Amino acid sequence: MALRRRREGVERHCDVTLTVRLCVTETDTMSEQEVDAYLAALDEPKQATLRTLRRTILEILPEAEQCISYAIPSFRLRGQMIAGFAAFKSHLSYFPHSGSVIPELHDDVGPYVTNKGTLQFPIDTPLPKALVEKLVTVRMRQAFPEGRP
Repeated sequence: MALRRRREGVERHCDVTLTVRLCVTETDTMSEQEVDAYLAALDEPKQATLRTLRRTILEILPEAEQCISYAIPSFRLRGQMIAGFAAFKSHLSYFPHSGSVIPELHDDVGPYVTNKGTLQFPIDTPLPKALVEKLVTVRMRQAFPEGRP
């Protein structure tokens, strides 16, 4: 049953991003308006929860460029992907664009379903700002070992 839910979630995600994927390729820049369109295509409460996450990320990284990577809204800084998010049928996901961020924060992400490259959270509960700050901080340290750009 879990496998079926995962497959349905991926299909739902593809349905939501289909319009965006027709307009941009996986590596092209996605403007703020296109991220708005991605979010507008979502049902509530997914839309409100991801809008909150987007605001949180931009508060932490105001200089980040909003873009698309692997057909999901993401945030890039100096050419490095730092964070991303997506909606699925029964959960939302945060993507640190690195397989070593989540394992490094093992104690902090304990309450969530995780794997190396994603953190799943409920569709109606935004991630706490303190956790997003930790996720971004670890990713920034990896992407820019010489210090914040």
